[in-house]
Amino acid sequence: MTHARTTTTADATPVGAVDPITVEVIGSALSSITEEMGEALVRASYSTNIKERRDCSTAIFDRDGNTLCQAEHIPMHLGSFIGAIPRILQRYPIETIREGDVFIGNDAYEGGGTHLPDIVLTEPVFADGRIVAWAINTAHHSDFADRGHAHIFQEGLRIPPVHLYREGVLQDQIQELILLNCQVPHERLSDLRAQMSANRLGVQRMKALCAKYGTEKVLLAGEALLDYAERKMRAGIAAIPDGVYSFTDRFESVQFMEGCDLGVTITVKGDEMALDFDAPPQMRNALNVIYTGLLAACYYAVKAVVDPTVLPNAGLARPLTVTAPHGSLLNCKAPAAVNSRLSACQRVCDIIMGALAKALPGRVMAAGNGSCAAAIFSGTLGDGSPWVYLETIGGGGGARPGADGLSGIHVHLTNTSNLPVEALELEYPLTLLRYELVNDSAGAGTFRGGMGLRRLYRAEADCLVGVEASRTGSDPWGLEGGGSATRSIIRLNGVVLDARSTPLRKGDLVEVVTPGGGGYGAPSGRSAADVQRDLTEGRISAAFAREAYGIGA
Repeated sequence: MTHARTTTTADATPVGAVDPITVEVIGSALSSITEEMGEALVRASYSTNIKERRDCSTAIFDRDGNTLCQAEHIPMHLGSFIGAIPRILQRYPIETIREGDVFIGNDAYEGGGTHLPDIVLTEPVFADGRIVAWAINTAHHSDFADRGHAHIFQEGLRIPPVHLYREGVLQDQIQELILLNCQVPHERLSDLRAQMSANRLGVQRMKALCAKYGTEKVLLAGEALLDYAERKMRAGIAAIPDGVYSFTDRFESVQFMEGCDLGVTITVKGDEMALDFDAPPQMRNALNVIYTGLLAACYYAVKAVVDPTVLPNAGLARPLTVTAPHGSLLNCKAPAAVNSRLSACQRVCDIIMGALAKALPGRVMAAGNGSCAAAIFSGTLGDGSPWVYLETIGGGGGARPGADGLSGIHVHLTNTSNLPVEALELEYPLTLLRYELVNDSAGAGTFRGGMGLRRLYRAEADCLVGVEASRTGSDPWGLEGGGSATRSIIRLNGVVLDARSTPLRKGDLVEVVTPGGGGYGAPSGRSAADVQRDLTEGRISAAFAREAYGIGA
């Protein structure tokens, strides 16, 4: 069993040297820095997956490798960050790290990420001749297509944290080695340069912050912010009745159609919370999750329910203990493949919220689509150059106590945009024939769930498609009597597709239909006017209105 950091009350810090107003100002500055880093990365990037879909994240860490602030991008990427700096400090004595050093990595088992497409760049921030912080970012490089997933060696190039720059000088041979192993190297080079620019911006802003307020004051403010997040999280946990709360849900995927149960037992005692997961042994497919990925899912889900206003820093983790069997699907060991780890992590969020709904009735939403369906197309253009296009597709959000679920959105750990149709058809030999909300896909309830999505692609040239989707055999559940939503389905030319990677011929049609969100409260509690509005807007059919709500002839 593997545990999170020791959950003791934070030692007293000399925060008397920094008044609360200055702490708040510096905290707001850190948030602004990370958001500005993110915008710089997106605007400077080249690939559609980053410049259009914004599949990237940025953060500032303290000198010891604790999260000070992560931009509001993609919660899952925290799993890529929290292992990176500790691993760098293990590999390189801190006294050997120089200003201008930049580390690159992506390997799940060497502190570089949670799956290989997410490449992490990390740069130290020096002030007064010493490291005072780290600028870090990750971006999903949509490149490693048409790979096997029996083990991680099939999934792409593994990069431990190594120097991409030494004292500001590019290590050309390292970069050349990486690009040689990429299918679309010109995209990778441009996106890596965008990541470098984002970190350099973060370094400059942190240096300016230290110059304005003084290095010691900034460091003390960082410690105070961590302590404040801990206090807020402990207060939120203390408001939950002591007890043991369990929940089990079904997990399956196009890679694992037979499915399995995933469960969590949450123990609340005073101001601390322990989450113990039950999961089967790791699998010979890409669904496995490393421990830092599990932590990212737990931190997100607990924060979302206990107190969404808690600052997104390492302090919130102090009252939490997370355990899962080592070598299991949720705490895998090398060489398990991890490319599709997000599917299992989405179910982790579902089961945490299912358990906490028992402890905090009226505070938790119903299950969202819980899938994050993905389609990755790849092929060769007429000039012989390769192309790779990735799309992760949203679905329905769970209904909330007091409000309908949102439709056509990413839920929980993902937060990417869709690729605009115009950009898709301009860049790739694909045509999008349909992109629409799916009627009758949302769970019925006093408050209706959100609607799933349908995307129908036509191949305009021979290519390959790889697909991933969960909720293929289980339903997004409702709460407090709310109905469940519809499931995922993927079709090739009208026939259900269950193979992960499939060759396409020109004219072939690929249809991805994503789940809706569960309903909240008994359907009998929904007003006739709301049901009629759903009918008028095409969200439900007359048959669904009769069967679910008893309205209509």
